[in-house]
Amino acid sequence: MATKTVELVISPREPHFVGDGFRVHNFIPGAYRLDMQRMNPVIMMDYNSKYYFAPSEIPKGVGVHPHRGFETVTIAYKGKVEHHDSSGGGGVIGEGDVQWMTAASGVLHKEFHEKEWSKKGGEFQMVQLWVNLPAKDKMSAPKYQSIENATMNRYTLENNQGEVEVIAGEYQGVKGRASTFTPLHLLNAKLKKGANARFNFPASFNTALLVIEGGIKVNGTEEAPADHFVLMANEGEEFSLEATEDAVVLVMSGEPINEPIAAHGPFVMNTRQELLQAFDDFNKGKFGYLQD
Repeated sequence: MATKTVELVISPREPHFVGDGFRVHNFIPGAYRLDMQRMNPVIMMDYNSKYYFAPSEIPKGVGVHPHRGFETVTIAYKGKVEHHDSSGGGGVIGEGDVQWMTAASGVLHKEFHEKEWSKKGGEFQMVQLWVNLPAKDKMSAPKYQSIENATMNRYTLENNQGEVEVIAGEYQGVKGRASTFTPLHLLNAKLKKGANARFNFPASFNTALLVIEGGIKVNGTEEAPADHFVLMANEGEEFSLEATEDAVVLVMSGEPINEPIAAHGPFVMNTRQELLQAFDDFNKGKFGYLQD
């Protein structure tokens, strides 16, 4: 079986704040050829690398804003976030949990540090992905999936060298709980120093890694330290990860949605006309109501 090689190892860009509660490095869309199509169906990635937030009586975060045409996936590594949206979805995501919001035809939502966590403060580390929807599903009904860490399916590596949490898709026959509109694998590889894990995805799938903790070596040669993004080439199927120290790696691989992308702000559609319609519908209150 042919090896899937590393195309680029990308350092984190300068961070910026989204609202006052998320200090993020933006990897997708970004420099180095990473436009919205390159990792499609993952069309946006904000990474809140480990950052200390001081205690605050007023939770920090992002106020009410709309989305249409895609899904937001928030993976919590440290800290807690509270979410509410106009379709009735919401709850608290704690360490290790995942929140999967399908905006589709349109929702308003808000995200803040969880109230009690905010009062204490602490280290905060999260990933938010935007997952594209095919044209036929962009105007489907919104939905919400809450995936608690304790309920995730896992694959244990040989000799107790670590485990792979399966959020979506599958790994070695273990399937994730998240339902997806198109084929997408989202995995957390938690590897002890010296551990080696093998992965296998179709050559045509867009595949990348984000090193959350520690450091790794890909295919025994390419090194990637913490907070770096590894873009895999669209060739070959199989690659290996070796942990050069205890490591946590987010592994993403999905079948491209080969359709036009028209994006502006919080809306991702297929045509400019659909974008204008989204703004018009939002201004007319068609995304529901959510109190600030």
